[in-house]
Amino acid sequence: MDIKAIFMGVIFALIWSSAFTSARIIVADASPLASLSLRFFLTGMIGVALARMMGQSWNLTRDQWRATFVFGLCQNAIYLGLNFFAMQTVQASLASIIASTMPLMVAAAGWIVFRDRLPLAGMIGLLMGIVGVIIIMSARMDAGVDMRGVALCLIGAGSLTVATLSMRGASSGGNLMMVVGLQMFVGAAFLAVASALTETVRVTLTPELVVAFVYTMLAPGLLATYIWFALVQRIGAVKAATFHFLNPFFGVAIAAALLGEKLGAHDILGVAIIGLGILAVQLSRAAKT
Repeated sequence: MDIKAIFMGVIFALIWSSAFTSARIIVADASPLASLSLRFFLTGMIGVALARMMGQSWNLTRDQWRATFVFGLCQNAIYLGLNFFAMQTVQASLASIIASTMPLMVAAAGWIVFRDRLPLAGMIGLLMGIVGVIIIMSARMDAGVDMRGVALCLIGAGSLTVATLSMRGASSGGNLMMVVGLQMFVGAAFLAVASALTETVRVTLTPELVVAFVYTMLAPGLLATYIWFALVQRIGAVKAATFHFLNPFFGVAIAAALLGEKLGAHDILGVAIIGLGILAVQLSRAAKT
């Protein structure tokens, strides 16, 4: 893994983690599903326009079309849709911690469903992740956390796991920015239907909403997605996913700095254990490749 790949991974983790804080700001002043659908539609237009300017075409491989649809549905519509809805009542720091367990879910799915061999270090990492989540959730439950919102975040993390498993064919065959742009449209379409069926659109136009919406559209929405696809193409999905161990730390730090969310000793301990667990799992998997 070279210096450029390390830089890309750290920047991706930082931007990805910041999305929970900006989402929390957005849902305070706008309907979650409608705002997310609009974000994906606008980001998709920008992504496709950039792809055409870069000389990329619509002629994707079969694997790329499949990954575009699955990624757009599972990550953009289900994972982010459920997280945006849940963050009306769930703190950004907790949502980021739950989502950051995705690499553990991927490893567990490979071990349980696909019978992949998981080294001892990986099994220890999985156990550490579970322990870390239990430590955090026990403290949050005592503080009266909204368990319905937590359940939506957990379902979303499971959907993100499916999206990640679909990535393998998306980063080969070229037209990378086109794939990024088109999967945004998939998410926008599903979320538009969900919004029409489940919510009354509301918008309170504030400076915070405008800044958070534009940032979320351009940074986590477009730039981070492109960096992730490029990183997978450069070093492979397993090694790229190693950088997810930074997400719990970045997620809670940004939420605390910008939203003033308070962290207790249980949160700090749990985040450290989860981060180390993710690192152990990913390093053990990377050693096999």
